[in-house]
Amino acid sequence: MSLFLHGLGHFHSEVEITNRFLEDLDIGTTDAWILERVGIRARRTLLPLDYIRDTKNRDPRLSSEAQLYGNAETGRRAAEMAIARAGIDRRDIGMVISGSSAPDMVTPADACTIAAALGLEVPCFDVNSACTSFHVAMHLLSMMDPEKVPRFVLSVVPEGVTRTVDYSDRSSAVLWGDGTSAAVLSTREPGRAEILGNTLESSPAGHDKVTIPRQGHFLQEGRTVQMFAIKKTVKCYRHLRDTFAQAGRRLHFVGHQANLMMLQKVCELCQVPEDLHHSNVRDFGNTAGAGSVSVLSMCWDDWTDADDVAVAGVGAGLTWSSFLLRFGEAA
Repeated sequence: MSLFLHGLGHFHSEVEITNRFLEDLDIGTTDAWILERVGIRARRTLLPLDYIRDTKNRDPRLSSEAQLYGNAETGRRAAEMAIARAGIDRRDIGMVISGSSAPDMVTPADACTIAAALGLEVPCFDVNSACTSFHVAMHLLSMMDPEKVPRFVLSVVPEGVTRTVDYSDRSSAVLWGDGTSAAVLSTREPGRAEILGNTLESSPAGHDKVTIPRQGHFLQEGRTVQMFAIKKTVKCYRHLRDTFAQAGRRLHFVGHQANLMMLQKVCELCQVPEDLHHSNVRDFGNTAGAGSVSVLSMCWDDWTDADDVAVAGVGAGLTWSSFLLRFGEAA
């Protein structure tokens, strides 16, 4: 089934956690240590810096009261950018799908609160697959009867993972940033890009490798997850390259923004030239499911009708997925 992309949007908080700020927390880390291991210089957060400095977020239950923005607000801002870029009225949106590694509430769905912030009265639901939530939303749409899907669907991934971070734990404190992405999709209306080769695979045997307990802190088996991410991203990229690469079209790569060292290793193994690899993890941190889509959004004005973009996602579950964006073909 055809699936088309009409517009992308993103939002990052103005509050920045620099490596120097983490040094000053006295948790056994330095700018040099962070850059050597994960290649991240800064990340954005929904939390006030004073709150992090004073509490280190020891009790994550309090973070929702301290946060500057909730998922409804960040989702609204990213969605408004995506809708404007799609050149449609928000009233043209017929369904909202959201997914987050750290939803604001167990109930209601973030999709409902985001739709309310946009003033929409349409069907809404969440699809939670952690860092692959956007991929899964598209996979779900691809299995639906296109004639029964509204003309335009809004998919939003609001990620406020820093609310779950223990800032006395340097291994997680150095990684995470907050960000939100949004996309206007259609199963019927050709758009600026066509989405091809959407894949989804999972290995539930690894469900305990990355976790965020309810009202608890983020936890992961770092080295295990890193090796998993590299292996599956390489597999996803090679599959897309071997299936869709065409002479005369540039094949770009955007991976899950886990950390820069992981992405550079994938590029080395897959021989991706530096000018065809796009990321924002160095300056925004790991923004979970919003990461790769925010990269695509930040490059929105740079894509040309000769560009293909191989996008790979990995996440808790364990789950991995991929798709190819082909610009120009459907315009």
